[in-house]
Amino acid sequence: MFYQRFTFRLIVKLLFINLLAIVLFFLIRETQLWFTIIGISLVLIIAIISLYYYINQIKEDIRRFTLAVKTKDHTLNFRNKATRGSFPELYESFNEIIDVHKNVQLEQDAIAMLIKTILEQVPVGVVVLKTQISDWEKAQIAFFNLAASNLLGVPSYSYWHRFKQHLPHFAIEIEKIAQGGKRFLELKIHEKIVQLSIEVIPLNLYGVDYKIISFKNIKDEIEQKETEAWNRLVGVISHEILNSITPISSLSDTANQMITHKDHLNEEELADLKSALQTIKKRSEGLLQFVNDYRLIAELPTPNREAVTMSEILNHIKTLMLPMVKSKGIVFDVKNTSSKITLMIDFKLIEQALINLITNSIYALEETEHSCIEVNYHLADNKIHLNVTDNGRGIEPDKIDKLFVPFYTTRKNGSGIGLTITRNIMKMHNGNIEVVSEPYKHTTFSLIFNYQ
Repeated sequence: MFYQRFTFRLIVKLLFINLLAIVLFFLIRETQLWFTIIGISLVLIIAIISLYYYINQIKEDIRRFTLAVKTKDHTLNFRNKATRGSFPELYESFNEIIDVHKNVQLEQDAIAMLIKTILEQVPVGVVVLKTQISDWEKAQIAFFNLAASNLLGVPSYSYWHRFKQHLPHFAIEIEKIAQGGKRFLELKIHEKIVQLSIEVIPLNLYGVDYKIISFKNIKDEIEQKETEAWNRLVGVISHEILNSITPISSLSDTANQMITHKDHLNEEELADLKSALQTIKKRSEGLLQFVNDYRLIAELPTPNREAVTMSEILNHIKTLMLPMVKSKGIVFDVKNTSSKITLMIDFKLIEQALINLITNSIYALEETEHSCIEVNYHLADNKIHLNVTDNGRGIEPDKIDKLFVPFYTTRKNGSGIGLTITRNIMKMHNGNIEVVSEPYKHTTFSLIFNYQ
């Protein structure tokens, strides 16, 4: 074994040095052979120096090996010493470790190159920042793909402060969600409007903070969704108008035939004509109401915002809706009525939105045993979720996307505008409305407000 060879050589050297020291001591004490004493002294010094270099050689080689691993220097090798010397197995192990380290580094570089190539090809902008805590001015841009450069119309900068000088609005929005989150942003780049969906993911790797910023232009997607929404709206409107116009046209034609070429009508014909005219009038009033409903959707008043606490909202809606809900035999549970959280809202419009949701829940609970409506709220991700939950028939998954289309309804004699108006009210408050439903278990409509 290599350590046995090293130990043997070390013992031999130490014995030789001790022997020379003993002989030198004897000569100095018992004789005056000065030339011999000087010669032995020189040999002793040389032996000690040789021992020092013998031990220090191993120490220096270990230091060189450690430094090569730290600095990822794969050019160092100990092949000559692996075939001779005191520690051939040790030097062979050094070579193997350096080779393994080299292969791992090559594999990591290959993976990094593969990821970089993939990120360069994706149509999503990706920017990776290497940051220090709360010090954006010193942040370095570690990666900036081609899609990011094309979407933003900027070169691939290496430093964040230079990028920020070029696109300050974009940079400020990124810094607002630096701890992670999503945001939608509209920018004007080269005289073109782009609508970006932005996401920031913070990451810490080996003690270094990174921010992964990804974004894409969703203008085309939004336009496609708008087109689909308009097509659905036109389809519903066309259906309603045709349903009204067809009987009106038919009855008008019948009435016209009854009076054409006639100077007078008998009682039976007069009764038929009166019935036809009454039906035309009723159907015309229905069509007029339909048009008025459409105008109501399109012409909501501008919100008159004021500071209102959640306690005021919840207590007021409880007082307002409790008689109607109880008359239907439904349990009405309004929670957190003492909350002091304050929102800047138009109280009347939000009240109307809640009335719409609770009224829908009442109809959904028809023929439901142990029916219950719960009004509550919770705070999550800097947003207030004001929830109306019932255990009624619920909504099938394939119908959820249609709920907010104007005039779409699953209720008999429903106008189909309540949820559309509610969503428009929330949009006017820079909020949103979401629905989660598990039929015959629970359905929750959430009015979502920004809260910071």
